[in-house]
Amino acid sequence: MSLDTLPRAARQHRPAPRHRWRSTLDLRAMPYALVSPYFLLFAAFGLFPLAFTLWYSLYDYDLAGTVTWAGLGNYAKLLADEDFWNAVVNTVGMFVLATVPQLLLALLLANALNKRLRLRLAIRMSVLLPLVTSVVAVAVVFTQLYARDWGLVNWMLSWFGVERTNFKAERIPSWIAIATMVDWRWTGYNAIIFLAGMQTIPRDLYEAAAIDGASRRRQFWQITLPMLRPTMIFVVLNSTIGGLTLFSEPTTFYGGNVDGGSQGQFQTVAMFIVKQGFREFDYGYAAAAAWLLFLLILIGALINFLLVRGRR
Repeated sequence: MSLDTLPRAARQHRPAPRHRWRSTLDLRAMPYALVSPYFLLFAAFGLFPLAFTLWYSLYDYDLAGTVTWAGLGNYAKLLADEDFWNAVVNTVGMFVLATVPQLLLALLLANALNKRLRLRLAIRMSVLLPLVTSVVAVAVVFTQLYARDWGLVNWMLSWFGVERTNFKAERIPSWIAIATMVDWRWTGYNAIIFLAGMQTIPRDLYEAAAIDGASRRRQFWQITLPMLRPTMIFVVLNSTIGGLTLFSEPTTFYGGNVDGGSQGQFQTVAMFIVKQGFREFDYGYAAAAAWLLFLLILIGALINFLLVRGRR
């Protein structure tokens, strides 16, 4: 049937070629146009710094501003640098001490907040107060708590016959002190994320389990944890990135110094990078360390992802 034989109403409602092209363009191109600002910002502030840092890591810089090609020399020098490996051990140690208790406490706190409580909204908002507290204020308070001569922690340990500990001078005690700072700030944040995941679990599952005689503890292990796995994966990956890039807490714990103690006993890789780049002015060496930290984060995130995803 030709266009001439169609009724006039059908010819009038048939879209013109220009309108068909515009409609197709709106359906196919508009979604990409709406999400393009994110990709543009990511390219400007994510991909470009990565590529620029990789380019920097292949060159040698000195105090006079001389730039020479180094190839993989900075990476080879880093792999043989005892100070770098000391920073890696410190970072991993504080990450383990901080992250494992933090996630367990956040999970238990979220489970408690998921129950019927009076002033429930106010209580839920209060767990975020440590997050909005200034890092400097947190460091001042915790420095006083862990002071050697008059600190509250040493005073309480003396009840059990434990000698006074200099938490800034010894490795493991300094790790514990910094880990408690991290846990105090970020446990509430992770608890709110866990709480959001728990509220997506259908209540019918709990009601059916209660009818079958399952206790609240069994409901938590058999329903809450399995259904919360996607949220747990997100929280674990986010905590891995934050834990391996730890900088603010150990820096403020030592008065804003990036040395990480007199012998670098709690210097993290992020502090090592800042020291090499902005104190030693060896930008190529610092850029190479940043890329090795990036690889360390990928390895740690992959291990944690496989551990969380593989649990049944």
